[in-house]
Amino acid sequence: MSQVPAGNALKDVEVFIFDVFGTVVDWRSSVVKEIQEVGQKHGHDIATVNWTDLAQQWRDGYMNTVLQDPSSVSTNLDIMHRQILDGIIIKPEWVKYTSSWTEEDKARLVFAWHRLSAWPDVVQGLAELKKHKIVVALSNGNMRLLVDMAKHANLPWDAVFSTELFNTYKPNPKAYLETIRLLGTTPEKCALVAAHMWDDRAAKAVGLKTIYIPRPDEDFEVPTGQIVKTKAEGGIVDFVVSSFGDLAKLVEENH
Repeated sequence: MSQVPAGNALKDVEVFIFDVFGTVVDWRSSVVKEIQEVGQKHGHDIATVNWTDLAQQWRDGYMNTVLQDPSSVSTNLDIMHRQILDGIIIKPEWVKYTSSWTEEDKARLVFAWHRLSAWPDVVQGLAELKKHKIVVALSNGNMRLLVDMAKHANLPWDAVFSTELFNTYKPNPKAYLETIRLLGTTPEKCALVAAHMWDDRAAKAVGLKTIYIPRPDEDFEVPTGQIVKTKAEGGIVDFVVSSFGDLAKLVEENH
């Protein structure tokens, strides 16, 4: 069920810009599965080790890096993921399970982020949406990662933009504005779709419409189950939708 403000502003939007990790793809399930397989190969049963915690620490390390100073010069995400992983697996809580991991194991896990699966509503929703609008990805993932992921998950993008192209990270305003510039349009004709308030907030600050989609355990600012209000209800974002299909229907109704 969507929360739509009076006077649907989506009619004037020509480009929908999507965050990827957590919004489009279910990184947690995909990465945990691959960590579990590596762990089992080294004799550590799923039931005895909480590999979900390791995956979350890995993701948290990434978030802390990009949110701490988004204006910093970007690092290829594969390199960043490897650096963060190397730091985690030597911690006392993990080293007894990970000390036997080989270079091949660690490389496999870094590239697991190239093989993430989409949330169930995504592929069909994007296909419906792109009948009327331009749909693009904008992510802190590097270009090869995003291309591999799109092929793996059958994501029907019109274009893929990595912040690597702009030598920065979201939420630096440059990431959004350069994407819009390359698409030959203006902020008011674009909408950002994200499962993170920090992303929507940054996009809103440079003039984009903002759409929030809740995903389980994804947004550290919004506990799972908490209601996010639209701007019309006293909140920050312009729209809240429950699925990509929901968003596609809104666009169809107001096309």
